[in-house]
Amino acid sequence: MFSKSCEYAIRAVLFLASFPVGELFGVEQLAEKLQVPRHFLAKILQQLSRNRLISSSKGRNGGFFLSEANRKETLIAVIECIEGPAVFTNCVLGLEKCSNANPCPYHHVVAPLRDEFHSLLKNETIEDSARRIKEQNLKLLNYERG
Repeated sequence: MFSKSCEYAIRAVLFLASFPVGELFGVEQLAEKLQVPRHFLAKILQQLSRNRLISSSKGRNGGFFLSEANRKETLIAVIECIEGPAVFTNCVLGLEKCSNANPCPYHHVVAPLRDEFHSLLKNETIEDSARRIKEQNLKLLNYERG
């Protein structure tokens, strides 16, 4: 449903949220932990930082982290930062004129599911997601964190 950029953004934000407020991670560290290309991740993190969805510290010992304010942001803000606001209205087949009045073959099946998913993400903060991941011992990485 989402681009690789968006998947990496969500994973990076939730990974950062699993650590105490202000704990710094360099791009190299994050790329290694998340098993994603460093240069690709760096661009994503810069975009999130420019949009104040994550925080950064410059310099030799700099890196990326989540502040208290970042943790209050919604997941939909992260997704729309990367994908744009039309991500939840675009046709699943890529048709330009897909709507209730002019549906593609899957519109009436996908639209209610997409709307429900959007509603869930719109009301869920980064902090909420991080808490659920921890409480339910959910998997965020392709391996166990150690």
